[in-house]
Amino acid sequence: MLMTCNVYRKMRFSIHVFCKMYKKLGFLYMSSGKVLSMSSLPSLFALDVDQFDTPKILKKLTVAGRALAELKGVAASIPNQGILINALVLQEAKDSSEIENIVTTHDELFKDELVLEDAMHPATKEVLRYRQALRLGYSRVRETGLITANAIADIQAELERNSAGFRKLPGTTLKNQDGLTVYTPPQDPIEIVQLMGDLERFINEEDSFAADPLIKMALIHHQFESIHPFYDGNGRTGRILNVLYLVQQGLMDTPVLYLSSYIVRNKANYYRLLQQVREEGAWGDWVLYMLEAVEQTAGHTMSTIHEIKRTLFDYKHRIRAEFKFYSQDLINNLFMHPYTKIDYLQRDLQVSRLTATKYLDALAEGGFLVKQKVGRSSYYVNTALTSVLTQSLP
Repeated sequence: MLMTCNVYRKMRFSIHVFCKMYKKLGFLYMSSGKVLSMSSLPSLFALDVDQFDTPKILKKLTVAGRALAELKGVAASIPNQGILINALVLQEAKDSSEIENIVTTHDELFKDELVLEDAMHPATKEVLRYRQALRLGYSRVRETGLITANAIADIQAELERNSAGFRKLPGTTLKNQDGLTVYTPPQDPIEIVQLMGDLERFINEEDSFAADPLIKMALIHHQFESIHPFYDGNGRTGRILNVLYLVQQGLMDTPVLYLSSYIVRNKANYYRLLQQVREEGAWGDWVLYMLEAVEQTAGHTMSTIHEIKRTLFDYKHRIRAEFKFYSQDLINNLFMHPYTKIDYLQRDLQVSRLTATKYLDALAEGGFLVKQKVGRSSYYVNTALTSVLTQSLP
């Protein structure tokens, strides 16, 4: 029986726009529910899944899967998951943007978060938008259990702060450092829509491609980057897609595994292997690269989480022993914001501005925070936490 658009609507897939397009163009549906590709970029459904059933890949898959499961358990040990998400998302936003040559320092990032967006350093503004885009995507996955083409477009729109959507004009090419074109993604806007609809089904139909989710994550990332559906923000959107897929598949409860730090350190291989798949079909090497990224990043992230947890409990015990105004909300504030300010504490603890100021000044005098100035306002640095965040990766 042919798969129809109505079936997808019942399955809650947000691709009715694509369905209308397919009907207009006369695209054919196979009995498996896949669309017969009319693109120069092959569908992931066309891949032979058995090619990933090699001793080398299976061994690496076992190690990466074990590391990821361990990370999931370690992350769950932090009492307030918001602390963990906020701390690690900032690091990921910085690393992912650095891949695109958007460079900022931790100090600029933490400091600019305290000021109005119009006053931010341009690079920092882009990094913080990445964080917002990731949070939007995470919220969508939690609400619907799906990663749709529309949701991906919304993530990119939040990242770039525009509503251009999928590319509609030809001319996009990918160039190397010497300015030479190394890859030309699909140019036809109808083809881009079709490819994104096909990718949506690959992401959400768990039984249609019998591969381990970590292998599928690698394939999804490559396909998205090859479609290159947007004018800007494809790299960062694709890296957000990685962690959202892990959450969707239940491999992570919260978005705390970010591969950007590994890619930053192995950037040349990342781009080389992306291109080798396009030119030679070298999927095995690409999958091994991504599995290695998962394994190494999981290990580094676990170390960071252990240090955050150790520092948090150290502050908790010492502040509780030294100050009558101790509360869990106070600890949460100090670890949600590496650089905090009076307004944050006033809001989180529901106290007056005078009281919030007294608390923060007392903590600074006690050596828990360092008081500094931004313009005419004061901010307070949790130096123990910032040390963990800035030194956690090699």
